[in-house]
Amino acid sequence: MSHEVMRRVEESAAQLAATADETERLGRLSDESVKLMRQAGVMRLLQPTDFGGYAAHPREFAETVMAVAKHCGSAGWVLGVGGVHPWEMALMDRTLQNEVWGENPDAWIASPYAPQGIATPTDGGYILKGHWNFSSGTDHADWLFLGALLGNADGTPAMPPKSLHVVLPRSDYTIVDDSWDVIGLSGSGSKDIIVDGAFIPAYRTIDADEVAAGAGAAERAGRTDTVYKLPFWSMFPLGITSAVVGICEGALAANLEYQRGRVNAMGTQIKDDPISLYAISEAATEIAASRTHLIDGICRLYDKADAGQEITFEDRSLVRRNQIRAAWRAVSAVDEIFARSGGNAVRRSNPMQRFWRDAHVGLQHAIHVPGGTYHSNALTAMGIEPQGVLRAMI
Repeated sequence: MSHEVMRRVEESAAQLAATADETERLGRLSDESVKLMRQAGVMRLLQPTDFGGYAAHPREFAETVMAVAKHCGSAGWVLGVGGVHPWEMALMDRTLQNEVWGENPDAWIASPYAPQGIATPTDGGYILKGHWNFSSGTDHADWLFLGALLGNADGTPAMPPKSLHVVLPRSDYTIVDDSWDVIGLSGSGSKDIIVDGAFIPAYRTIDADEVAAGAGAAERAGRTDTVYKLPFWSMFPLGITSAVVGICEGALAANLEYQRGRVNAMGTQIKDDPISLYAISEAATEIAASRTHLIDGICRLYDKADAGQEITFEDRSLVRRNQIRAAWRAVSAVDEIFARSGGNAVRRSNPMQRFWRDAHVGLQHAIHVPGGTYHSNALTAMGIEPQGVLRAMI
């Protein structure tokens, strides 16, 4: 059962935390951290049961991502991103699922989904070319999801634009090793990917709009588990924001440990300083609220899908709005306690600074940009149907 995954994560928490510094130095997950995550089965939470997975409730997935990120932000991030890929793979052609998992149910899949390449139709499939950024955990993956625009014969994007998700084996793309030099989430190894003319069989592709729609893709794929009836733009942001909330929980735990015996510049013990303790409690409340808000949203969608009800654009918009706010609220709370932790908080030896950096880099992801989604949700609440780009990533 999926709760066994959480138990194994909790049992290995100290070991996972001990790998975080090495992971950051390497610029990718350490071998030990990968071993721990594989042993726990974290990447198989959303994998279908017929291929050795758990088909878990998305709440359980989110809670596990948070538990990992609380000890190592980069590991949590890779799980939050990569852990959604088995969910989408379950919606793909069974031939592809057998290729990916038939001999190795523990095969990891990386991404990114941004359509930074062109897929030009050819006999039996597509020819793919492009250069993608931000392939988190890619050093440890055997397969890759990529977003691509459908192309014309001359290699230019077709109009109106049409986006595909395509899947490649490790032999068909190049990882740019020196392309991830960053201030936070360094260990996520989110490197660039280059594809130069790889052939993609048609069965290794799926219409991005079909995945975004939710239940239709599950029906076509013959998947009856409720989790596969959820929309892509509800599931993918869930993993990423869960990582950010978990990182913030790690920052809070590190702050509590640090402040317990700290004396400030005025000679006052922090445990006797009501201003600092007020800030800590307020931050703890905000981070807890972010966790609750995020999980409540995906549970509401799951319950609707489980009851056979339609998940509307309004439903998706509300959950995306709250998911974005959860991330910003949690990171703002970390800022408040970090700002009251004194100069020693910035030392490399203090894990709080790593959590602080990781949280801010996690907030930079496109799914945490509030403008378009907030605008769209406000229109939806007024009964006005958003159009065009205001429907993007919702």
